[in-house]
Amino acid sequence: MEKQEDIIRDIRTRCRMAMNGMASASMRERGLTYKLNFGLVIQQIKDLAGQYEANAELAETLWKEETRELKILSTFLYPIDKFSPDTANRWVTEIPNQEMREQVCLNLFQELPFADQLAIAWGNSEDENIRTSGYWLLVRLLLTKKFEGVLTADYFSHIWEDIITENTFLRNAALLILKHIGRQSKDEANLILEKVSIYKDDQDLLKQEAYNSLDFEFEFFLG
Repeated sequence: MEKQEDIIRDIRTRCRMAMNGMASASMRERGLTYKLNFGLVIQQIKDLAGQYEANAELAETLWKEETRELKILSTFLYPIDKFSPDTANRWVTEIPNQEMREQVCLNLFQELPFADQLAIAWGNSEDENIRTSGYWLLVRLLLTKKFEGVLTADYFSHIWEDIITENTFLRNAALLILKHIGRQSKDEANLILEKVSIYKDDQDLLKQEAYNSLDFEFEFFLG
């Protein structure tokens, strides 16, 4: 059997051969900082993952790397049936940025049989980064119709403060989950709009933006 260090050496070689310096520089300019970034597009990383067998130990090693492509590769290579709730609760604390949050939710977290339980728990965490991941995971579950039951805003203890926070990623994730919740039911959409209506003419631009964004989202839905 090929040794893990040989596999990782092979992966690094393939990444280096496919390196896109312009893409890497562009990501840095947009705030996506990694110790090493080869600039590969996601499809290239997904294709690369297809050349290796899923392996929990290998995926854990790749996840710990500070190289963008290796971290994303780990989200494709971790066997779903070996990924435990404890591992998920550890990984969610180790997500370094929004790109990695989106990739791990898309490629791994949303496929877990206990994903909805994780998302609700994370969405009520006291840690802002974990809450952001919880909201984002819930959005993925709703988009793919993998969330069982009816979701309401009352599920989340911090949602109303999160839609007006200065933390851009948390604010956007919180607004997005409210939009998806409101799309499930006109009653719920009305309740959400009623809750944020106090921000309609507020001097705080973040509060105005929260109201306008949700009002625009539900305008045609509510008629």
